[in-house]
Amino acid sequence: MLILYNLHQIVQIVDDEEMECLRGDAMNSIKIIECENSSLAIFCDISGKIGALGTYQELIKKLENLYIDVSIIKHVDCKGGSVIPGLVDGHTHPVFAGDRVHEFAMKLAGATYMEVQKAGGGIHFTTQKTREASEDQLLKDFEVIAKEMLKSGTTLLEAKSGYGLDMETEIKQLQVLQSASKRLPLEISGTFCGAHAVPKGSTEEAQTKLIIETILPEIEHMQKSGELTVVENIDVFCEKGVFELESSQKILEAGKNIGLRANFHADELHPLGGAEMGAKIGATAMSHLEEISDEGLQAMSKTGTVAVLLPSTAYILRLTPPPARKMITAGIPVALGSDFNPNAYCLSMPTIMHLACVLFRMSMPEALVAATLNAAFSLGRGKTHGAIAVGRVADMVVLNTKKWEHLIYRFGCHHMVIEQVIKGGQIVFSK
Repeated sequence: MLILYNLHQIVQIVDDEEMECLRGDAMNSIKIIECENSSLAIFCDISGKIGALGTYQELIKKLENLYIDVSIIKHVDCKGGSVIPGLVDGHTHPVFAGDRVHEFAMKLAGATYMEVQKAGGGIHFTTQKTREASEDQLLKDFEVIAKEMLKSGTTLLEAKSGYGLDMETEIKQLQVLQSASKRLPLEISGTFCGAHAVPKGSTEEAQTKLIIETILPEIEHMQKSGELTVVENIDVFCEKGVFELESSQKILEAGKNIGLRANFHADELHPLGGAEMGAKIGATAMSHLEEISDEGLQAMSKTGTVAVLLPSTAYILRLTPPPARKMITAGIPVALGSDFNPNAYCLSMPTIMHLACVLFRMSMPEALVAATLNAAFSLGRGKTHGAIAVGRVADMVVLNTKKWEHLIYRFGCHHMVIEQVIKGGQIVFSK
């Protein structure tokens, strides 16, 4: 059990268990409790959930009425700071070997994403390195990344495979995520992304067949045996010249048939109609969407499919930003992800929120909602994560500033602002 006390500000986002996401104007109306004398406190119960919040005096009285011995509870003095929900990263590719620093110069010189890939770089370069790496090495590398993510305030992570493209390496990547979920306090929602690219020497049709007839049945078997419980989503790089609409739909529906949520790349480089297709099949979420059509916007608005936007990708690849303001106005639930991968090496959600505000013209409250409640909603956890409310999982980030906005305002300086990170009522990082 844990008590955070001496808080000036508690940023709840919402104050109940039923609100799964915020849309439209509601993204600017987040619930904040503030007290000038910094007497606010939060109690995390033995189950790792928020048990009570309010003034410290009110909280102590509640606990005493429940015959809870306050003296045995760990107290954390927040020294007049603020607290926000644990950050949720809605889109990452964090299990890989090697790096692609050599490609950065190519991009700066004007090479496009697909040109880099045709030159032997991109996904295919990382795939080769990942195939060569052992599971143990991949796990060690991911643990380093995961610990940095925790220090940056991320407590829930969507994490994909996709740098194997064959049965052996895709399963190896998913097993790394499974092992990490048991060894690390970072909560992981795993995603099978075997349709990240068409392997060299293969075809779109052959890779589609391999995924549907061979890899997905193996994943289903391993899920039922308890070997891959971390896998919850299926992803496809639905893109012109990669996996086009028909193949993408077949793979996503095959994944849904074994209980995976459709959560995929859509309309990043070309207006292919991925958003319309995803809405039609009831996808939970779609990412990128830089080239989404007006028809796609309308379709997502009707179905409530989450738009997971990735500022680092638009920034690094110099893409036209997705129409975030149109999405918010249309009532589409907007979430954020870092897209952490060898092409976009950013694992800091505070940095991502800052970029979203500047590049996508989102407000700071909108960016925070997108990186907490709405990102949790994209991973099926909208009622349990992403907000500080009684009954929700006690994932929080303690800041040393009275106003939470400093976490976004201080660009690239989150390490100066974050004091503690709490996961399930336990301190997992402290300065």
